[in-house]
Amino acid sequence: MGDLLDHLIGVVNLQSQRIELRIQLPYTQWSWVLAVEHERPLGHHLTPDSGTPSVLSEAQIRQFIHDGFVKIPGAFPREIADHGRSILWQDTGCDETDPTTWTKPVIRLGMYGQEPFARAANTPVLHQAFDQLVGPGRWWPRTDLGTFPIRFPSPHDPGDAGWHVDSSFPPDSGDTSDFLNWRVNVTSKGRALLMLFLFSDVGEPDAPTRIRIASHLDVARILAPAGEYGLSSRDLAAEQTFAETAARDQVLATGDAGTVYLCHPFLVHAAQPHRGSRPRFLAQPPLTQAEPFLLNRTNGTYWPVEQAIRIALQAA
Repeated sequence: MGDLLDHLIGVVNLQSQRIELRIQLPYTQWSWVLAVEHERPLGHHLTPDSGTPSVLSEAQIRQFIHDGFVKIPGAFPREIADHGRSILWQDTGCDETDPTTWTKPVIRLGMYGQEPFARAANTPVLHQAFDQLVGPGRWWPRTDLGTFPIRFPSPHDPGDAGWHVDSSFPPDSGDTSDFLNWRVNVTSKGRALLMLFLFSDVGEPDAPTRIRIASHLDVARILAPAGEYGLSSRDLAAEQTFAETAARDQVLATGDAGTVYLCHPFLVHAAQPHRGSRPRFLAQPPLTQAEPFLLNRTNGTYWPVEQAIRIALQAA
């Protein structure tokens, strides 16, 4: 027993009313977990590999695998969101205090790599979450947050509210400037995560992104026969891919400024018209891969993004 206690590597908080002691067997991937009830939840848990506080509980990681997303309130400070929003307002050409100048349902701005945007993308909270979902050293830090589709209250159709998944790599030939030609494959070449950064408070009337829960599992099965070359956004639309996910339950990406949604790259999502009173500021950058995802590893160890794809294909 004394030898086993030498390998006690952490106290794990599952954001529930218990404490878990994890014992890792040396030179193996096996561990034992001893759980005891506790009178109140703790604030963080320790991961076995790093021994440092982790952002996501095991329940949240299971949610990401099976539902396709996880919501992190306060992923970056509201002050950063306020600063970034002030920069964006200047570039809209609209007057923040005069709604009569808000004449379009959506204005797209980018690329934005100024200090508040770079800071928002690189908080310790997000870096830890990236490690948990994608794997340490398997993603590239962002220096910007890409483009911002800023949505204004409007009775008009914004013209971009269709269901879709974001493509991640250009075609081998053809017009690479036409993003309908860009592709996505079953290992999500190039893209580790879809991310939604809320730079304003977003309630249900404020054009929150619509998410089809667990639709990433459907998309993985659709992509699998296409192999490494994958399918283009145009192919996916032509094959009625997104209609196949219509039966999935929906959730709205609402939250306070500073909230970030980390989503599986295959998650089906859509914009919608703005029926609120204040413009919505949101960035939707990818987290890019430093190493490709693999679905057949010799050591049998997979990160949550990979686990979700494998579960989908095993259920096919």
